[in-house]
Amino acid sequence: MHTDSLTVTAWGDLLRGRNGVLALALMGGVALHAINVHIVTTVLPSVVQDIGGLDWYAWNTTLFVVASIVGAALSVWLLAVLGQRGACVTALAVFSVGSAGCALATSMPWMLAGRSVQGLGGGTLAALSYALIRVVFEPRLWPRAVALVSGMWGVATLCGPALGGLFAESGHWRWAFWTLLPVALLQGMLVIGQLRPMGERESSVDSTPRIPFMQIGLLATSVLAIAAGSLSAALIWQCFGIVAGLALGMSAVVCDRCATVRLLPVGATAIGTPLGAVYASVALLLIGTTTKIFVPYFLQKLQGLTPLAAGYLTAAMAAGWSMASLFSSGHGGVTAARLLRAGPMLCAASLLVLAILMPAVDDLPAGIRTLFCGLALAGLGAGVGICWPHLLTRVLTLAPPGEGGMASAAITTVQLYGMAMGAAVAGLVANAAGLGGQDGIAGTQSAAVWLFASFALAPVLAMLLARRIG
Repeated sequence: MHTDSLTVTAWGDLLRGRNGVLALALMGGVALHAINVHIVTTVLPSVVQDIGGLDWYAWNTTLFVVASIVGAALSVWLLAVLGQRGACVTALAVFSVGSAGCALATSMPWMLAGRSVQGLGGGTLAALSYALIRVVFEPRLWPRAVALVSGMWGVATLCGPALGGLFAESGHWRWAFWTLLPVALLQGMLVIGQLRPMGERESSVDSTPRIPFMQIGLLATSVLAIAAGSLSAALIWQCFGIVAGLALGMSAVVCDRCATVRLLPVGATAIGTPLGAVYASVALLLIGTTTKIFVPYFLQKLQGLTPLAAGYLTAAMAAGWSMASLFSSGHGGVTAARLLRAGPMLCAASLLVLAILMPAVDDLPAGIRTLFCGLALAGLGAGVGICWPHLLTRVLTLAPPGEGGMASAAITTVQLYGMAMGAAVAGLVANAAGLGGQDGIAGTQSAAVWLFASFALAPVLAMLLARRIG
């Protein structure tokens, strides 16, 4: 089945009756995982001030991402073994245990352990949400459901920092973790009431698979190698970490091609196939958006914005993603194919505009410059949102027979890996271009130009791959 054959329905068909409750059950898991990501990012400075461990600050995110990749990869096996209800409840339980561990942490090693458990549960939740779209909804509802579930990341970016900021400013950072528990409980009650228990699984759920331990281990080690290299202040060791990480990532791909127990579906590791081009496009678009990790810093240092203003201007990217995704999901056929090319083009153009505007300290009035930067950031997010529902729907429709669950879960794995690799390379490019050096503002301007201009290549490549997707 191809997406061209899908008749896209109205939002009301997805949001009415039982479909609406099922949609809430699926998007709730992603929302819980995504909001947690942004809350924790905001409260981490307060955590370090209280329990110490500044040297391990970045590893809170690294270990969370690694564990999320592992959880996403295990979701296929969990769904086959425990069914819809059991898999989601288990993931929620693991996430809750990790959240409680973080709330009780008295040292950074304890916090890192809690974050790892959180990531394992959160990554599983996110992957299950995508995998269950093809199980609980009719194909005609897939584009709308994908847009709704993925749109939760944009919602999380808008409200997560605000919630985290409230806890941090009040001096009660532990409550940022405790408040996740009642939300997880409510989500668990919704899941138990709406999803099928074991023994009532849909026939479309894959038979019990084996776990691809080798590929999962290689991907996890790949991210850890990059993170280890970033600990060094020497550029040579940072480069070595990224090269080693890329080599391990490629080893995982080669291993998956030859393995009898696979992590990705047939054809997913070859960009010459439509399915492989879809996964490559997902990774490339996510790499392009990882420039956002430096945007608040650039806005404060170069544009003179306050931390709060810079944070919410950066959130324009998430708002653009969510709004464009919801709009784009209503189109199908030839229009959807055109949007697959237009989205990456808008991303590349927005990054090039940021490469020009962000370093322009005195060339434009401050208000005009800030407005244009906000529009460019919204354009970057909108470029991804325009094609996101159609990319993910194509994963569901292009999946080989019997590998639909594997293909769906791999969306989260590829998404997280692309974000991890993009963040590492972004740090390398920014540092090499002069960020943090003795040149001060000039070095920061140089870093902004090189970062945005070089990362525009990622969506350009995605645009070229759109022809292979069809």
